[in-house]
Amino acid sequence: MLNACYFALPLLLCLPPSDAATLTVTLDGVKPGGGTLTVLLFDQADGFPKEARAIQRHVLPAGQNTLALDGLEPGQYAVMAYHDEDGNGELNRLFGMIPQEGWGLSNNPKVTGKPAFKDAVVTLPESGAAVTLHLDY
Repeated sequence: MLNACYFALPLLLCLPPSDAATLTVTLDGVKPGGGTLTVLLFDQADGFPKEARAIQRHVLPAGQNTLALDGLEPGQYAVMAYHDEDGNGELNRLFGMIPQEGWGLSNNPKVTGKPAFKDAVVTLPESGAAVTLHLDY
């Protein structure tokens, strides 16, 4: 019986935590053409929506507009995505504020001014969730 425990323990350590959840993100309204799609995940209002403050950054392969974010702890998250049309690796902004490329937030709030975390926050239960972001150009 003790030997069985020695073999089972390494297998149990490889399993993901039982409270891990998946957030599936779909980007809608993407213009055809060049550039990549970038998805940013935030878990707090502090620093939102600055790219450097995101807890995860994903660049989607060409032609892909859906991403599954696995292994997340249930909680509150906000998602921001943008279409890097010119391929410079960042969201171009006029005067450092107004997006010049396609972008969107979870919950698709109408934004005038700096986006607020509370407007984009999504609750991720243990069972997982899905969000669709509409990109505005």
